[in-house]
Amino acid sequence: MHKAVFRIDGDSPYSQSTSGTDTEIKLWCNDHCDLLYVTGERQDDVIGHVRSEVGVDEQLEDDSGQFVITEDCLAEQAGDYIRPYLVANNCLLFPPWQYENGTKVVRVLALDPANLSSFYRDISSEYTVDVESKRKLTKVESETPVFSMRSQFPTLTDRQREVFLIAYEQGYYEIPRDTTTTEIADAVGIGRRTVEDHLRRAEEKFADLFAAHL
Repeated sequence: MHKAVFRIDGDSPYSQSTSGTDTEIKLWCNDHCDLLYVTGERQDDVIGHVRSEVGVDEQLEDDSGQFVITEDCLAEQAGDYIRPYLVANNCLLFPPWQYENGTKVVRVLALDPANLSSFYRDISSEYTVDVESKRKLTKVESETPVFSMRSQFPTLTDRQREVFLIAYEQGYYEIPRDTTTTEIADAVGIGRRTVEDHLRRAEEKFADLFAAHL
């Protein structure tokens, strides 16, 4: 198996939205919707465009950017002009698609390196294409997923996190309970009522998160 990374100049809305900025977009294409991860200074502009074109079903934010699940597939808006070249040269696209610095970055796989060369030759006859890298794979690779449970965690204060973890570790959520809020308060060094308040607030945040997905 061989892998090449190509940087393709294009006029898709996503390519244009990253031009001259530090905005980056990663796109995982699905049959009925797409997952986007948008970072940088113009992420709100990008998400506004997505909302107006196909709608946004879910939007979550982490410390670096925003995750967006669309209501419909964005293949047409994203510029699916690469597919014919992949099919013609027996190549595979390795997700995600990535947009940065006004270009579309794609990872292409092929069993024969000659197919990558012919893919480059064909698509560069229509578009400006740079080869960022090309190499033989000696083991199966996987991209680090941008969407993880940690990205959805509610924001707890330091004290809420401390009290909740101690309560969990000491068996407060076991049936029957192995500890009491008085014992947790002694371990943390604060009052029992304060412990109970921190636990209720932390539990409310977790309940809000999971109820939204039930």
